[in-house]
Amino acid sequence: MFDMDGTLVDTEGLWWEATADVAASLGRTLGRADEPYVLGRTVEDTAAHLLTPPAPDAVEAVAERLTESFADRIRQGVRVVPGAAELLRALTTEAIPTALVSASPRSIVELVLPSLDHSFAVVLAAEDTPRGKPHPDPYLEAARLLEADPRRCVAVEDSPTGIAAATAAGCKVLVVSPSTGLPDLHSMSLG
Repeated sequence: MFDMDGTLVDTEGLWWEATADVAASLGRTLGRADEPYVLGRTVEDTAAHLLTPPAPDAVEAVAERLTESFADRIRQGVRVVPGAAELLRALTTEAIPTALVSASPRSIVELVLPSLDHSFAVVLAAEDTPRGKPHPDPYLEAARLLEADPRRCVAVEDSPTGIAAATAAGCKVLVVSPSTGLPDLHSMSLG
């Protein structure tokens, strides 16, 4: 089970830029203290973080602005993380089913999927579970749809939020970084 942003595609910087632009329009400047509320979170969670207090109508409007700002950046192109295409091909060759488990909205996932050139057995976006990461719901739902015990699943993640979600779901977790890339399937060791 793969996270998307920051794991398969190097889009965390694009998300941060989009969020910083929207925050600035609201009179806020983002800093390191904001990272846990922005990276790996749903658009709605980030919108609520930017608003004090978070009124429901305002959260929805800010979430739409965040999504559009992020989508504009993605349309300019995304960089697939080194090793991602090779790992996905190896998993296909070995007939190991894969799931994409993203905190991004489906509209963003659909923009990114063509660049991955992979057929996931399951694709989950932010709208597909009542609670997003760091809650275990997305990983539990992906395991259910794969008809797999979460304890027999490997979640590939880059953010503390995603790691918390996968761990809470009972998955083994492989932590990666877009700067170092993904490992080769046969060199992976999960103990």
